[in-house]
Order: sequence, then structure tokens, then C-alpha cells
Amino acid sequence: MTLKMYLRIAPVALATLLLAGCGGSKDDDPSSIYCPVPFTVQDAGRLTHFKDGPGRDPRDVEYEAALNGVGSKCTLRRNQLEVNVIMRVVVSAGPSIVPGQTRVPYFVRVLGPSGQVVQGQDFTADFKLSGSNPRGQSQEDLVLNLPFSQLSELGGYRIAVGLKPSREELEYNRQMGR
Repeated sequence: MTLKMYLRIAPVALATLLLAGCGGSKDDDPSSIYCPVPFTVQDAGRLTHFKDGPGRDPRDVEYEAALNGVGSKCTLRRNQLEVNVIMRVVVSAGPSIVPGQTRVPYFVRVLGPSGQVVQGQDFTADFKLSGSNPRGQSQEDLVLNLPFSQLSELGGYRIAVGLKPSREELEYNRQMGR
């Protein structure tokens, strides 16, 4: 190609590149801008559950569970933001697992601008663990609706998630540094 040909093609190429950038991006969508990213509450990301009784050494562990990822995806509706919260719960059987249904408790809380809980619910992730099936994983999908009258109100919402240990399980996690 000659220099003249480059000079003729260059303005067309430049105009094409500039116009390609005018379409906006997915990041300009208000639902993605205001979509609250869930956070795991301190001391609620892991849970060690013991069998009933007095023992609390590793042989008494019925199961161990952990949150292995949380995220959200949002859709803007008229005067509300629909938030799809996605959590992955993983569980491993311990030496004292009882075959049958294993229920791992967890919670989701929506915090308002001043930190107060404006919505909250407790759930369970259910697994069938046994000595021959010692691991499980579950993806929990929840839909929350956050009302607003102005888009700017959505910036104050936060979503807290976590496994729900008993007081004794919480103390054990803290002692073990989990």
C-alpha cells in the first residue's frame, strides 16, 4: 500500500473505532451500578458441627461446611431492584456423620443505609452425606426485592450472608481461628 492509500483509509478506520465506543457498556446499566455485592459476615464463613453429646474433639465432628463463593446479579424493575443472590455451600462429612439428611443452616440479611436489618431470612442447604458419600456442594439462589423511590437510595443497601452456627459452634470456630 502507498502512503496515499493509508491516508484515505485512516479517517474511515478512525471513525469506525470512535463510533464503536459510543454504544455504552453494560457497566452503565443502573442495575449493575447499584447491585449490592454480598459480603460474608465475620465468623460465619465456616461451620464445624458436632454430634450431640459432650465430646468436642475431631472424632466428634459430624460435618464441616463453608461458603465457597457469593455473588449477585440484579434487574431493575419499576421502583424496585430485584437482586438474585447466589451462594455456594460446600460440606464434608466428619467421622461422626449420621447417614441421612444433613441440613446446613445459613442466613441472608439486607442492611439499610444506617446498618439496620431491613430484610432477613434463615434457610438450610440440604445434603445427603454418608461414609460413602462424604462431600457435597449446593448452589443456593435467592431473590430479594429492594424497594426505592429514587435510584440514589439503592446505594445504601448491603447484603450480609453467612452460615448460621450455634453459640457453641461459633466459639469453637473462634478458638480454632476459622
